[in-house]
Amino acid sequence: MAISASMVKELRELTGAGMMDCKKALTETDGDMDAAVEFLRKNGQAKAEKKSGRVAAEGLCAVELKDDQTAAVVEVNSETDFVAKNEKFQNFVKAVAVQAVNSDAADLDAFMAEAWNEDTSKTVKEELVEKVATIGENLTIRRFEKVTADNGCVVSYVHGGGRIGVLVVAQTATVNDTVKEALTNVAMQIAAMNPKFVDRSEISEEYIKHEEEILLAQIKNDPKESQKPEKVIEGMIKGRINKEMKEICLVDQVYVKAEDGKQTVGKYLEQVSKEVGADVKVEKFVRFETGEGIEKKEEDFAAEVAAQMNM
Repeated sequence: MAISASMVKELRELTGAGMMDCKKALTETDGDMDAAVEFLRKNGQAKAEKKSGRVAAEGLCAVELKDDQTAAVVEVNSETDFVAKNEKFQNFVKAVAVQAVNSDAADLDAFMAEAWNEDTSKTVKEELVEKVATIGENLTIRRFEKVTADNGCVVSYVHGGGRIGVLVVAQTATVNDTVKEALTNVAMQIAAMNPKFVDRSEISEEYIKHEEEILLAQIKNDPKESQKPEKVIEGMIKGRINKEMKEICLVDQVYVKAEDGKQTVGKYLEQVSKEVGADVKVEKFVRFETGEGIEKKEEDFAAEVAAQMNM
């Protein structure tokens, strides 16, 4: 398969690896982008985690709280940032969030088939079609998630004017302003640091095994490290896995507002628990970032003109 400059550029943006390394990885994997990322990781030429999305689409995320125990977050995409700043579009996204927090739909298809909350004579899908016609740009309700706290509360946070939407579900016998403020701080942490799990109990053995394989491959490809005794290598892998866990597990992350620069989120919540006289524990969180994981076609004006001239 011919490897284009745009493919090399995309892989470089995903991994931070050098241009020639990216070209080699794509050549070795016959242009398979995901396989090329793995290739670079195993050779120690890429970061442990690739960026959340290859190319960001436009649009907004919005959150809606029904009460202290029920909330929803939605993502609605547009083609351009210009439309994302449009008041009609923003109001529509807000209405979609209201729809979601009152919805019992189990999936997006069921959600789109529901009666629209502001005009029950039409469905959510029909309202979307009308908005596309009114705004003059393709719009997509990409996803939604509704959460409920059975033994505690839910807090929300929106970052970057709607670029990121976060919900935090917590278990606690005490729900007051102190608890809500603390959980909002945690939601800000999630928006900024993008953890994958609440704690290590959520991480599967398959995930750990895969990361160990990557680390072992990196060590074997290092002329110095590969010569170390097996037990030393096992210790190195364990240490690096523990370091990664501290980055991807919320409670193990260093709290961004920690005065000493060392306090973890878990320790911060323990401090809050003592202050309010009740355990405050994060049960789950939801983090939506606009456009994450969406491919967006890059328009090459020069190539388009050349193609038209050759017609």
